[in-house]
Amino acid sequence: MKTSKLIAALGLTIMAGMAHAQNMEITHNEERQTVVGCSDLFVGHALINPLFGSTEHTRATAGEVTFSPGARSNWHTHPAGQTLIVTSGSGWIQDEGGEKREIKSGDVIWIPPGVKHWHGASADNSMTHIAIQEEVDGNNVEWMEPVSDDQYQD
Repeated sequence: MKTSKLIAALGLTIMAGMAHAQNMEITHNEERQTVVGCSDLFVGHALINPLFGSTEHTRATAGEVTFSPGARSNWHTHPAGQTLIVTSGSGWIQDEGGEKREIKSGDVIWIPPGVKHWHGASADNSMTHIAIQEEVDGNNVEWMEPVSDDQYQD
C-alpha cells in the first residue's frame, strides 16, 4: 500500500513538473539586439541590451546597460520604482537634492517610485548594470533633462 501511494505521488510530481516546463520560455542572447543609447536619453556612450519586456503575466521589464567612462543617463523617474544590479565596473548614482554616491560591482540599488535620479559610469571607469522596473499604464520611465557636466562632476 505504501509503495503504490509513493509511486502515485512521484508520478503526479513528475507530471506537474512536465506541465510547468511546457510554459517555460527561453530567449537567447543572439535573439535580442544591443542598441546604442540615444543622445536624447544619455550623455556619452551607453549600450543597451534588452533582457525582457512586460508580458500578459508580468509588468516587469529589464535591460543591461553598459556606460563608457563619463557616460550617464538623463534625469528620470520610474512610476513603480527601479532596481539596479551593478554587474561590473564602478559608477555613480544621485537622486535630486542628494549627494552623488559611488556604486560598484555587486551593489544592488532600489530607487523608490517617482524619485528623480540619474546613474552612470565614473569618470575613469566603465560600469554595467541590470535595470529592472515595472510598467504602470504601459510606461516604465519618464525621461527628463540631461545631467550637466557641472552636476556630474560635483
